[in-house]
Amino acid sequence: MTTIKTTAAKPAPRHVNLFNIFKSQFGLIGDIPKIAKGLFHLATLKPTQKKSIGLLMEQQAQRYPNRPFLRDETRTLTYDEANRETNRIAHVLQKNGIGTGDVVGLLLENRTELLLTALATLKLGGIATMMNTSQRQEVLLHSVRITSPSAIIVGEELTHAVDEVHEKLPENVAKNLWFVADNSSKSAPDNYKDLARKVKIEPDENPGTTGNIQLHQRAFYVFTSGTTGMPKASIMSHYRWFKAMAGIGMASMRIREDDVFYCSLPLYHNNALTLTLSAVLGNGACLAIARKFSVSRFWQDVRKYQATAFCYIGELCRYLYNQPEQPDNNVNNVRIILGNGLRPDIWMEFKQRFGIKHINEFYGASEVNLLFTNAMNLDCTTGCCPLPHAIIKWDVENDKPFLNRKGHMIKVKTGEKGLLLAKVTDKSPFDGYTSSDATENKLFRNVFKKGDCFINTGDLVVKQGWMHIDFADRLGDTFRWKGENVATAEVEGVLNKFPGVEHAVVYGVSVPGADGRAGMAALTLDCTIAELCLSDLTSYVRNELPGYAIPLFLRIREQQQITSTFKAQKGDLKKEAYDIEAINEPVLALLPEDNRYQPLTGDMYQQINSKQIRF
Repeated sequence: MTTIKTTAAKPAPRHVNLFNIFKSQFGLIGDIPKIAKGLFHLATLKPTQKKSIGLLMEQQAQRYPNRPFLRDETRTLTYDEANRETNRIAHVLQKNGIGTGDVVGLLLENRTELLLTALATLKLGGIATMMNTSQRQEVLLHSVRITSPSAIIVGEELTHAVDEVHEKLPENVAKNLWFVADNSSKSAPDNYKDLARKVKIEPDENPGTTGNIQLHQRAFYVFTSGTTGMPKASIMSHYRWFKAMAGIGMASMRIREDDVFYCSLPLYHNNALTLTLSAVLGNGACLAIARKFSVSRFWQDVRKYQATAFCYIGELCRYLYNQPEQPDNNVNNVRIILGNGLRPDIWMEFKQRFGIKHINEFYGASEVNLLFTNAMNLDCTTGCCPLPHAIIKWDVENDKPFLNRKGHMIKVKTGEKGLLLAKVTDKSPFDGYTSSDATENKLFRNVFKKGDCFINTGDLVVKQGWMHIDFADRLGDTFRWKGENVATAEVEGVLNKFPGVEHAVVYGVSVPGADGRAGMAALTLDCTIAELCLSDLTSYVRNELPGYAIPLFLRIREQQQITSTFKAQKGDLKKEAYDIEAINEPVLALLPEDNRYQPLTGDMYQQINSKQIRF
């Protein structure tokens, strides 16, 4: 009999009640001053204030000049040293025409120069475009076109990506490429200006522009992951960044001055750029950055930097969790972690194995105007949000909301799943995208009454009660089969517990002669396919899942194709489906009359497509 992976601790209930909240308050008593400070900042922020991220850096450098601010694998900078170096970069950019509203593209892997150049751009009133380091060719050109940078700063490790498209770049951009090397003595290649050489001769005083910047101004362009179609550039204003600092870094996480926050996520991701950086900078703490995420080096780095916090994406945690358990797993200083996507199937075991006291799960998106955060340190919840929002009943099959007799949308009850909407108000505006069409397409109007406006987050969540939610699935990932809605995240959670399955990606595929989409899962294994007990796997999914949610096809992969922010790329998987003539990987099928999964043969494939086999 196969033993199924289970958590050592009993999972927490999925609903939030008054007892859970009351119990959690005992652990918050000592943090009341920090919570009050965060809530005060959150309540008093106004878009028209003369306040900015660059100004905050200058203030913290004056307040904590000798305190470590930024570390990478090569050096450590104090707040004063980082501010002075940022100023030198700002003066170089200013002399080359960068000012208020100008865009600077940043194409570098995680390193101190990336953050300092971004901050220098902000001090001038400019906008830092945080370019995805995995973008190439047409995708990279698309990102340049939709953000219109006046200059691009390129790391030595990524010049090849720019060189591939150099002839297609806008003329003004092609003439304003700047080079950043690992070794500052290395000279810039042709077509690039040498940033390090220019910076050395510039003064280090604060530029006079910083004090004039208002919170409503744009700070960053942050790209969506582009799991389907071309990426969009969402707008991050100074205002939203400061709201994240107050709400997450102060009130929710209660980051302290002596904390060291380890970041192995790419800095073009909002978990790193907005939430982690704001928590550090707002509280005078230290940020330690890894060039790239490495599952084998992760805990070594945590111990080396004596990190007390780190940021995550759910799949990052799963990679760590899937490693063989070690005796020293909980030998670290980490007390709190910040991120989203940590699934309930590993939550409790992950927390216990690595000795983490507070999992500050949150819900947010680059373009959405609200944040849910697990400030009360409850288990298996995405947290709460006091800002106006609604969770509405959604017709997945027809991809539209259910409406009442008056033509208005309908709210779900506690315990039910629905589409999360974020209300647009003067205090919670929608910054949107660089494309006005994309911005308007994201909005629902006249939702509950004439004139109201909500952002369609595109996410299905469970209403847990007391303003808490739990993330369920992306709207585009949920599919309908046998008249029922199938949430891919829930099926993935079940498959990931089966011995031999390392990582499951679930999606829906069309089957001739059948309505809706049949479930299919791409699996990576930590064993050979011959060692995977298909009879046990079949019995397991039949016991753990309702019939309509059982995947009918399994695709065995050596590794999953993911974005640089650990999101599964499902687009190609859905297109290729179970087409064994196009897929050079094993495909298994659970046919109607069979008692277990079996390899999909050419004859079986033809019978399915000719409707001789019906599901």
